[in-house]
Amino acid sequence: MPDRSDAWDLVCEFVQDDGLRRHMLAVSAAMGWYASALGEDVAYWETVGLLHDFDWEIHPDLDRHPMEGSKILRERGWNEETIRVILSHYTEGTAVPRAKPIDYALLACDEITGLVIATTLVRPSKNIAEVTLSSIRKKWKDRRFAAGVDRHHVEEVAADFSRECFGGSLDLWTHVQNVLTAMQGAAVVLALDGRLASVEA
Repeated sequence: MPDRSDAWDLVCEFVQDDGLRRHMLAVSAAMGWYASALGEDVAYWETVGLLHDFDWEIHPDLDRHPMEGSKILRERGWNEETIRVILSHYTEGTAVPRAKPIDYALLACDEITGLVIATTLVRPSKNIAEVTLSSIRKKWKDRRFAAGVDRHHVEEVAADFSRECFGGSLDLWTHVQNVLTAMQGAAVVLALDGRLASVEA
């Protein structure tokens, strides 16, 4: 079965945009953090997180993504369970419901990474190590900031994840902190370690 290395090769083949690559790497980091917390297969959860949007650049609309991407995955030898998980992160279009912890985690980690990344990139240092939960909360309240992040959707999927995997005990801001912590641990991979500040300068 293909692994994380194969997933990255697929991302590099189909995704040229650095921002989209960073998003998938961020979701991968968050998925790995939660897999560890839940006693699940860290490498596999990271792989799914890395792979979930690989076809967005070639299918940049919800009429085709991730349905058309699933065909590519099947052709490349990915198993049906991995394909099912990826299809479940857009149930409205695929009719594949979320059913397992990995499904709920993927959707809960997906969109919130965008707010964390945006909060980092508006800092002069471009260093995620300096980002705090309070700074993210402040940006959350400003609906014009990272306007593409649907706050209501983030709240809904975080609540679903909490209910299904944590007995309802995982509140939204603890979840955001967990995602931030995971991404801070992957700062070098995400290029959010301050190097972009020198590029911009």
